[in-house]
Amino acid sequence: MTWIKLHRGECLFRQGEMGSLYRLHTGLLKVVRYQADGQALLFNILLPGELFPHHSLVSPKPYHGNAIAMMDSEVEVINSEDWYHQLEENPYLYREVSLSLQHKLRMMQERIDQLTTVTAKERFNAFIHWFKQEFPDIDPLSIFTQEEISQFMGLRRETLNRLLRKPANFS
Repeated sequence: MTWIKLHRGECLFRQGEMGSLYRLHTGLLKVVRYQADGQALLFNILLPGELFPHHSLVSPKPYHGNAIAMMDSEVEVINSEDWYHQLEENPYLYREVSLSLQHKLRMMQERIDQLTTVTAKERFNAFIHWFKQEFPDIDPLSIFTQEEISQFMGLRRETLNRLLRKPANFS
């Protein structure tokens, strides 16, 4: 087994490259997609236990964005050729893939529900609550920039700034 230790800000892989699969053991990674104009968009957060990139678990495809450590993280490298061969040899691994995708799909569905059914204050509080469930001893405002929170929660940065200025907005 090969392991990679990443420090905050280090990039595990870059958008458009092809390569290995990974399992995050400790830490937190963000996946940022760069638009043609160079603008960065945070579109995914990877948590401990996740097998990724999700879109390449059954067949190879270029990385959809840059995976960047948001805190010190430890990642297991899974050789993609070995992984795909093991899938063919051991159908049980398809269950692992299915469960991994199901977990991520549920997380994304919750995020979509939050984006479409609640106020900005409720979205922000839901984000803080979610993060505290995963990392109870870490302040999310020490990990995420205001821009990242805004992008992830579908808020304008100005809206987030207004929420942060009023302590009564925190639940």
